Order: sequence, then structure tokens, then C-alpha cells
Amino acid sequence: MNNIVLILKMISKHYKQGNTIVRVLDGLNLTANEGELIAIIGSSGSGKSTLLHIAGLLDKPTNGQVIIPNIKYKKYHLIRLYYLGFIYQQHHLLKDFTALENVIIPRLIRGLDQKEAIKDATKILDDLGLEKKLYNMPGELSGGEQQRVAIARSLINKPRIILADEPTGNLDPNTTNEVFNLFLKVARKQNTTVIMVTHNHELAHKMDKLYNLKHGLLNIA
Repeated sequence: MNNIVLILKMISKHYKQGNTIVRVLDGLNLTANEGELIAIIGSSGSGKSTLLHIAGLLDKPTNGQVIIPNIKYKKYHLIRLYYLGFIYQQHHLLKDFTALENVIIPRLIRGLDQKEAIKDATKILDDLGLEKKLYNMPGELSGGEQQRVAIARSLINKPRIILADEPTGNLDPNTTNEVFNLFLKVARKQNTTVIMVTHNHELAHKMDKLYNLKHGLLNIA
């Protein structure tokens, strides 16, 4: 039996616009297993980013439960730090720090050994094809290289789950495929669950499961 790492149970998210209730998510369910790669597609405004924010404990649902089994911590900021990783369309790298330094920061926030953090970060960056860019500043990297550093940063704490919101949305098609394939390779190597929202159907079909978010519900695509 697969180990379940995330359960979204009857998740609803409603907003009030004037006298109208907008039902972005409406009783949505999702179960994610360890090491599973899940893609979620849907039209703009369908609630994909809202879903990721709720799954990542960055937003609260109007109704429903977010369950992350077998965790040590109860406070949201600690769960995010120890169990979750995030990748966004924008890389959000710190411009005054090298690629290597950007990657090790989440590990140092946890108070872990710097030498071990450097060793692990170097290995991940090497896996992502950046072994010669460790000491480059973000401004010295291409867009694809910057996003690979962001991916490495999300993986450094070996999270159970990575939540990715259009992770290659700002890249050209060739760079998109290169970066995404490297990302999946490292995620599989770490047996990390990935939940990704995307408009890119080609990338979505490389995942283990594909869902379509429509009318506030997830359906197998």
C-alpha cells in the first residue's frame, strides 16, 4: 500500500463579490501518495493557484480539511519548513547571494550543519546541471539556470511534497523541457511527491496523474 502524504477532503473556497458568492473550489477531494507526480490543469481563474495555496497551508479553505499524515509539528510555518517545498513561476532568488548560497538558506534556517548543507546543495545543483555555476550570482545566470536554482532550493530540505505553480511558465519551449525533465529526474530520485498546476499540457502528460480543475472540482483528465 502506498504511503499517503496529503489528503484534501471536501475543500471549498468561497469569496464574496458584492452580493454574489463566488465558489472557486466546491467540495474538492484529492489524495496524494509518496513519490507521486500529479499535474492539475484548468482554465485561467479556475482556482488552480488557490488550490495550491490551501494545500501548502498558505491559505485556509472556507470548508474542508487539509490532512498531512504522520507529522511531528502542528504549527503551519513549521510544517511548511519541514515537510513542504514550493516552486513558483518567478524564481524569487536573493540577488546578492550566489546560487549555492540561495539553495542552502532553507537548510540553515532549520539550524542544520552548514558543511552538510553545502554538500547536499552541491549534489542537487550538480544533478540539475549547474555544477559550474555554484558561485554565480542570479544576475549572471540565464532564466533557465535561475529556475533550476529555485528548484534546487525547493528540494534541499528533502520535503515530502513539492507544490509547483507554473514552474516553467516564464521559459521558452526548449528551456522549459530541459528544466522540467531535470526537475522530474531529481524529484523521482528523492521520491518526492509533486503537485503541479500548469497550462502546459505537454508537461502535464509527463506526470503520473493528470486532473482537470473545473467548476471547483477535480476530475481525471
